[in-house]
Parts: sequence; C-alpha cells; structure tokens
Amino acid sequence: MASDTVLAGKIDSLEARIDYYPTHEIAGFRLRPGKPFPFGATLVPGGVNFSVFSSYAFTCVLVLFEKGSVEPLAEISFPDSFRIGHVWSMMVFDLDCERIEYGYRMDGPFDTVAGHRFNKDKILLDPYAKAVGGRDVWGTSPDWDSLFPYRGRLVFEDFDWEDDRPLEVPIEDLVIYEMHIRSFTRHPSSGVRHPGTFAAMRDKIPYIKELGVTCVELMPIYEFDEFENSRRHPDTGEMLYNYWGYSTVNFFAPKAGFAATGRLGMQVDELKNLVKELHKNNIEVILDVVFNHTAEGDERGPTFSFRGIDNKTYYMLTPEGYYYNFSGCGNTLNCNNPIVRSIVLDCLRYWASEYHIDGFRFDLAAILGRDPWGAPLSNPPLLESLAFDPVLGKCKLIAEAWDAGGLYQVGSFPAFGRWAEWNGKYRDDLRCFLKGDSGKVGSLAQRIQGSPDLYGWNGRGPTASINFITCHDGFSMYDLFSYNEKHNEANGENNNDGGNDNDSWNCGCEGETSDPGIINFRKRLIRNAWTILMVSHGIPMVLMGDEMGRTQRGNNNTYCQDNDLNWLDWGLMDENADLLRFARNMVSFRMAHPVLRNRYHLSNQDYMGSGYADISWHGESAWNADWSDESRTLAFMLCGKHAKSGTVCDEYIYVAMNSHWETKCFEIPMPAPDSGKWYVAVNTAMPSPEDIFEPGKEPELGDQGHFLVTPYSVVVLVAR
Repeated sequence: MASDTVLAGKIDSLEARIDYYPTHEIAGFRLRPGKPFPFGATLVPGGVNFSVFSSYAFTCVLVLFEKGSVEPLAEISFPDSFRIGHVWSMMVFDLDCERIEYGYRMDGPFDTVAGHRFNKDKILLDPYAKAVGGRDVWGTSPDWDSLFPYRGRLVFEDFDWEDDRPLEVPIEDLVIYEMHIRSFTRHPSSGVRHPGTFAAMRDKIPYIKELGVTCVELMPIYEFDEFENSRRHPDTGEMLYNYWGYSTVNFFAPKAGFAATGRLGMQVDELKNLVKELHKNNIEVILDVVFNHTAEGDERGPTFSFRGIDNKTYYMLTPEGYYYNFSGCGNTLNCNNPIVRSIVLDCLRYWASEYHIDGFRFDLAAILGRDPWGAPLSNPPLLESLAFDPVLGKCKLIAEAWDAGGLYQVGSFPAFGRWAEWNGKYRDDLRCFLKGDSGKVGSLAQRIQGSPDLYGWNGRGPTASINFITCHDGFSMYDLFSYNEKHNEANGENNNDGGNDNDSWNCGCEGETSDPGIINFRKRLIRNAWTILMVSHGIPMVLMGDEMGRTQRGNNNTYCQDNDLNWLDWGLMDENADLLRFARNMVSFRMAHPVLRNRYHLSNQDYMGSGYADISWHGESAWNADWSDESRTLAFMLCGKHAKSGTVCDEYIYVAMNSHWETKCFEIPMPAPDSGKWYVAVNTAMPSPEDIFEPGKEPELGDQGHFLVTPYSVVVLVAR
C-alpha cells in the first residue's frame, strides 16, 4: 500500500512538471505555450498564463512593467506557435506577481474604412484585467503623456468569504436604494475615516439597515476615468469630472479610486469586505453596469484597450468605418457579436461568483438588443444568453429599457421571463398625478397595480416593474417639488444639458424659500410620493438622500459635479428628521404587508372567496371611482386575504389619494365583518409624528364611514 502511494505521488509530480515546465526562453524569461482559456492573466503553478484575443492583429507583444515604473521591464513577443486561432496565450514563469503590471502591443492594419485602427506604439489594457493600476487615487491628475496609463494587474483569489453567498431574496421583497459610492460618504458631515470609499460605506451599513431597504444599487464601481472629458468651469474655474462613471475603462476591475486602500492595490478585498458585510445585514447588492459604450469615445477619442486590440469586433461601425453612437457617448459596443457577447457573460459571471453580487442593472439596455448595424433584434442573443445563463440563474437582471438612439422598450423589452425594467412610465405618470395634472387617474391605477398594461399581456407580472419617481438622472425628490425648470449652469454648458421634460412643480416659488407654508407643502408632496411608491405593486426604488430631503439646487444632470451637489449632507438627518422618520416608517409599512408584494398581477376579482376582489376601486363614493379626465382623486382597497396570491393572510388596506386643490370627503368601503375596524396608518396632511404610525400602533379612525382628505394629500387605512 505504501509503495502504491509513493508511485501515485511520483506520477502526480511528473504530470505537474510536464504541464508547467518551461519550453522556451525569450528576453531572459522562461515560457511555454499557454492555455487559450480563460482570457486574461491567470495564476498557475510557478507562473502566469496570459491569453488575449484579436481577430485581425498580425502580431502580439506582452509588455511587463514593475509596478509604477515608467519604462517596461520586458517586452515578450508571442511566438507564432503560441497562437491558436485568434488567441495568443503564453505562460511566463518566475514572475513577482505582486509587483508586476502588464499590457499588450498589437500590430495590424490601420485602415479606418475597413474598421481597423491598430497602432503598435500603443500599450493596451487587457479587457479581461481583474485589477487596473495607474489611477489609484481619486482626482489625482494623470500624466497625459504616459506610455501606459491603464495597467493590468494580477489578482489573488484568496479572500475568505466565511460561507457568504448571494442572498437570493425574492424579488418582490426588494426595496432598492440607488446610490453613488463616493457621494454617499464624501461630505464632511459623514463622520467617517475614509470618506468616499467602499470602506466608508461599510461604516454606514447600520444607517441603510435602519432605513429598511433590502438592496443597494451601486452606480458604476468598476474602473472608469474621472478625467475623461474633464474641464474647468468657464466662469468659476472649478474642475468638472466624469463623476458618475458611465464610461467604462475596464469591466472586471473595481475602481481603485473608490477604495481607501486603492493606492496599496487592495481595492478587490475592500469591495469584497463591503459586500460580505452588507450580506450579513441581509442587504443585497446590485451593480449598475454599462455595456453599451466605453471611454474610448469616437474616432477622436483615446486608444487604450478595445480599439487597439480589435476595433472592428468590439464596436458598431458605419460602412465608412466611423462609430455608431446609440449611447450618446461617442461609440456603441457591438454586443451581439459572439466575441463581445462572451466578454459580457464572462464579466457578469465573474462579479456573481467572485464578488457574490446579487444582480445587475444594465444602463441603456435597449442597445444590447441591436444588431451590428443598429437595428433592433426580435430575439437578441445576448439578452437570451443572460436570461438562461446557469451562473446568473438567480441574479436579478434589470434593464434601463431605452437608449440615446431613440429606442424605447418599456413594456416590450425582450425579457425571456427573467428581465425586470426601470419603469419610466411609472415615473412620468406619478409625477404628473402628484402635481395635480388632469387625465392621469386611469394611468395611475395601472401603475399602482404593477403596470399590467405594460407587463400583463406577456405574463411577466408586477415584479417586472422597477417603480421609481426619482433616480440619479434628473431631479432629486426635494427638487422635484422646488423647481419648475432645470438650473444646470454649474455644469458649464449654458444650461443646455439635461432634460427639459421634468414634470416638476415649484409649489409657488422657484428654489429655496423661507416661507413656512411652501416648505410644509413641499414636504407633504414628498410624503405623498413616498406613500404611493411604497403601496404600489412592483419593486420600489428610491434615490440616495431622498429620505432626508437632499437637494441638487435645481440641477437635473449632476454627472460632472464632485461637490455637495452630489454629496449626501448627513446634517439633513436632523434638519429634516420628520421626512426621514416618515420614509423609514413607510418602508416598514410595505415590509409589514405582504398584500403589497404579490408576484402576480391583481385580477380585480375575488378568487379567494372573501367576498371582496383582490383590489377594488373607489372615489369620493365607495365602489364608484371617478375615471373622468378631470378627476384628480382615486382610492383603492386591497383585500388582505389575497396577499401573495393567498399564501399569507394580511390586513385590508385602503388608500385615498387627492391631488385636487380642494378637500374631498371620501366614503370608506367597509371591510369584511371579521376584519374589524379601520385604523389610520398614514395621513400626509398631518404634521409629524401624526403623519405616519408604526405598524401595529395606528390609532382607530373616529368616523368609520368617511374621511376628509386634505388637498394634495394621501391617506392610508388598515383594518384589523
């Protein structure tokens, strides 16, 4: 038996030596032919396997740097024998993996009409690099003449997750909090040690948990260049950045400038620690990903990666060799090319498996369904592949179902039974109703039910609808009721940037005011917005800071502002404590009532034999809603016995909404006899703390048959 064990050990040792024994030596480095897959730089016993794809390059050179060095340590040409198909792969032995940075030189045709832009003088970032050096500290001015501005680095996958895994929270139980990593803690009032970083956000997890949200949606956190298109404001001289990050440098690497340890190259572990701690607190993580374009821009932009490696494969090109611009940012990724489709899949699998990410929101996702010439596909292969990918099988997939080229697919996005959508129609219809526009009651009813007019015809259900009233792109909720017009002068574009169709209302005064009546009225409208959002079927999403009245001073496009237009002022917790209390309790109300979180559309029928439909509609008269164009009032009642399609029994909930300028007397329908009396959960017209009560502590309604609903207010009753 002992001899057998020794023999087996010798065989194993021999196989290891054969598999990883150098066969070549070039420029003093020991090499052997590599493995084509996986792409990127992969640690193997004794060395590193480098693999890179290009359909049209003639030659490929691996360029090695010592970390931070200006000049290369070595340049190693791939022998022809190391190329298989369109893939160069090579194992390099005896590297100091913690001190090495790498890139590639690609030589090939420079023929713009044919779509080729090779330049062997450029050192190119590996599209599959798992960490990127060169821009390690946020806002540090780059060397514009650098030979190699973005440097691939090796990553050690040795993080101890301690049995953590993606949470797989049912999508109907999500309350999403959209946020920007730097903005969340950068303000001096945040009181954290490393403001603007992953580490600082970790310190604020107790706040997120207390707010009650179950998911954070992080605006882009992978490597982007804040100096892309940066400039000084023509009047103030203030530096304007690419702050939001919707312009990709690398899809796999977390942004070093968002890490307190980025200058030490530890951004990977810092981000993983954040995800692990969020999961410990039962908070999911969704990443905002941008696969529609890159920071290389159009033909006038820089060449640092994709363009120099395989321009014709990675980008949509016109017959003349220029860039289609369905993104509004200069170029468009050719996502339904099989090669590009593979990098998207590989990237998302990597984030899901190595970072335990719970889901993804896809920026300008309509682009992902276009063919190489820009036409919408009826059955886009990328969207189908993402929907049925085994690794991504439990990840949430959320589409921003439009693009800058005019393709608007809200309600018609190719979903394959898996995709949810940012519901832009929810945003628009709710904003119009909240400010008292006529003709909105019918569409309001659809939005409250999870938009069955958009998602019911194909069986997708209310969980396909991500309901939001505000997001990073546009006014904050405070500004939505403080400004009639955008005020984007701080962006240095003569107020020409940003949308003009805001459906906002200044409540009688443009901007800040000391008038207590206007201030209180604005807060009432904010409470109305929170209330309707949280009692609507579908998945609610709120914008960072809306819970405490954050203002952008009327700027609806703060994409370039690294200042308090984007930073969250934590002093607002005290200044607007009444709003914060209301928001927390409104989220708690939603989570306490499963009848608000059905996976399937309401039928307006009684399928549980309770004597009441799952939802019934009312107006000033019970059972008689006013659907006319002039109506600005609507009420509905949810039968708690239909909660989550009958799996759980809940209380009855009655909601009365009045966006008229006059008080309205609503006749209240009586719930089932065994459901008890009505209690007041919310009355947005009341001052704090009578505006909302904690679940289970609601006071009994005095007049069980009628309720006077103040102008521009919302009332929520529960029966028990």
